[in-house]
Amino acid sequence: MPNCPECTSREKKKIQAKYDADTPEEDRHRDDLYKLFDEIDIPMKMDAATKHFICKRCGLYATREQVSDIRYKLNQKERTRDDKHDDYLEWWSKSKKEKAEN
Repeated sequence: MPNCPECTSREKKKIQAKYDADTPEEDRHRDDLYKLFDEIDIPMKMDAATKHFICKRCGLYATREQVSDIRYKLNQKERTRDDKHDDYLEWWSKSKKEKAEN
């Protein structure tokens, strides 16, 4: 059974905030944080008649594809101004020949 993407995302944010608050910066390791993330288990119940998954915690009602889409959207990093700036600098530094090819 898949885990509820919305509840899992909320729990990850809580764990991240608690880990950042409790652990000094020099002692922080990504592996420790990922171990805490792996402990999150919020399974969804399957409704066999409609082939939808239901989260008992938040009430999410979705197909497997919708659950996957929600998970993808929640895990996607939002583009910041710096990302756009870097893309522009990369474009500007290309030669005219490379720009014409694209």
